Amino acid sequence: MKYTPDEVMQFVREADVKFIRLAFCDVFGKQRNIAVMADELSRAFEQGIAFDASAIDGFGGEVKSDLFLRPDPSTLQQLPWRPQQGGVARLFCDITHPDGSPFEADTRYILKKSVEAAKEKGIGFFFGSEIEFYLFRLDENGERTMIPYDSAGYMDIAPDDKGENVRREICLTLEQMGIHPESSHHESGPGQNEIDFRYADPLAAADNAVTFRAVVKTMAALNGLYADFSPKPLPDRDGSGMHINISAKRNGEPVPPKRLVSGVLERICDMTLFLNPCENSYERLGRDKAPAYVTWSEQNRSQLIRIPAAFGEYRRAELRSPDPGANPYLAFALIIRACLNGLENGTELPPEADFNTFTASQELLEGYKKLPSSLGEAFSAAAGSEFIRQFIPASVIDAYGR
Repeated sequence: MKYTPDEVMQFVREADVKFIRLAFCDVFGKQRNIAVMADELSRAFEQGIAFDASAIDGFGGEVKSDLFLRPDPSTLQQLPWRPQQGGVARLFCDITHPDGSPFEADTRYILKKSVEAAKEKGIGFFFGSEIEFYLFRLDENGERTMIPYDSAGYMDIAPDDKGENVRREICLTLEQMGIHPESSHHESGPGQNEIDFRYADPLAAADNAVTFRAVVKTMAALNGLYADFSPKPLPDRDGSGMHINISAKRNGEPVPPKRLVSGVLERICDMTLFLNPCENSYERLGRDKAPAYVTWSEQNRSQLIRIPAAFGEYRRAELRSPDPGANPYLAFALIIRACLNGLENGTELPPEADFNTFTASQELLEGYKKLPSSLGEAFSAAAGSEFIRQFIPASVIDAYGR
């Protein structure tokens, strides 16, 4: 439901909500928040709530460090795991300068600009994420270990799959918050799980991905476990990805997925820094079904982009290189920009690579461009890209290079 400020304040009164978490993300997509009492909510809507930006990664230094959180009323969600009496609700916020102008490094604002650019061309985008994570046991002091919660494999069932009840709690909690998981199952690695989301508009999809990570970590902790979203937590086992399903409509008519992906293939190396933002990301790429080459194909899961077998509204393109460390606001913003560039410039789709890139000969693979193989290589590609500099502020690019 999309609320107005007055409706939010009415809900807070009627539902006995006492604390409001004003949530936002740093440039890396890590969720932060300030909690205010319910009586302060009207001030938050009217004036914003100030915070020290110099203490947030990528938000600048001590000079002119005051920024303001301005809650987006349409994002109201009560937190089901908190007490219902004297409850807690959460609102995502836009970040502004004291004069009310948008803060350039607010990645939610960067995504909003991309959505608006597409809208001006009559195009609406939709994203659905498939996010993988590991569940690890805690030690006697409540600290995480590297011992997986179970030894189950791909789509195993209980009792081998010990994460079944945790995934159930996650999905039910998300439903209570108005977020609709599409499916869930045990993944290939021990203690590895996946939950897939129904497609949504880009801003809602990014908000949902950030919410999802918070819910998973919370439900895991309540079950005496630690949820790990790193791309390659166990060096000898499967890495975790965040596959992104992309679809679009132009003036109400579906855009064929093959037309969308040409621009992404052209710009993917420039974008990789923001899709795979840590050193650990590059231990995953090229292994265990994670792509290493700039290729596409129908249905083939060894490719960077595949066009799954689906019909009607579920017809889409799946980008398989991103991992759960990515900031979804930046990832979706850049995918939209790349798609728009491809559509506008009539970028030609390269030939389909209908073979298994993990078993293909080196001679065959030499004809294909590789994704960056290290964080340094990815940063160099992004920093030298006119495409990236056009849409991502220098301060954000620099933060990813530290």
